[in-house]
Amino acid sequence: MQKKDIAKELRENSYPGRGIVIGKSADGRKAVCAYFIMGRSVNSRNRVFVEDGDGIRTQAFDPSKLSDPSLIIYAPVRVLGNKTIVTNGDQTDTVYDLMDRQQTFEQALRTREFEPDAPNYTPRISGILHVGEGNYNYAMSILKSDQGDPSSCNRFTFAYENPKAGEGRFIHTYMGDGDPLPSFEGEPELVEIPDEIDAFTNLLWDNLNPDNKVSLFVRYIDIESGSFESRIVNKNQ
Repeated sequence: MQKKDIAKELRENSYPGRGIVIGKSADGRKAVCAYFIMGRSVNSRNRVFVEDGDGIRTQAFDPSKLSDPSLIIYAPVRVLGNKTIVTNGDQTDTVYDLMDRQQTFEQALRTREFEPDAPNYTPRISGILHVGEGNYNYAMSILKSDQGDPSSCNRFTFAYENPKAGEGRFIHTYMGDGDPLPSFEGEPELVEIPDEIDAFTNLLWDNLNPDNKVSLFVRYIDIESGSFESRIVNKNQ
């Protein structure tokens, strides 16, 4: 697979929607994840990320402008033991709850499908990082309608064992702007992951479309100790 320049990919796509990046830092010491949200409507743009325990949740920036919380207010990131779960919807809670009952990531997501936002039927994208005692692997998932037909849900899971240093995978909800919005296609894209969290945060934020970007979360987890540092960037201040 050809490695893509994520800065260029973001810069040339005005609306990738919501996106997840997971990988390993170039020095091989950190497990890395990032999650961003974008919006075209007032309701979607009226959000910020806030810390919630070891994870984050979305929150209305101006509660008076919140018209429909159903698909925009959720916990994108939760931590269950040595597992960090990141998704673009309330399936974060599904994965957390069912994995806590000894089900697998894929089994948990079997209970969910794409979002009910016709005619887009936005894909549900999810990722999980397993980090502990010097070991690291991750998986990503997308649940999408069958080319816009809501009678059929297509389910894809991609698992990455012993990921290479300096590399990651990028999956996002939409191929670009449109009406209806075209769902992501193919495997998660191969991208580079730098060593430094602030450099990666700035690279992502600076190249997201300035009109449509809303919030960004980035976390670097030490593979040996499990300690982590995070960054949150919100357009609404």
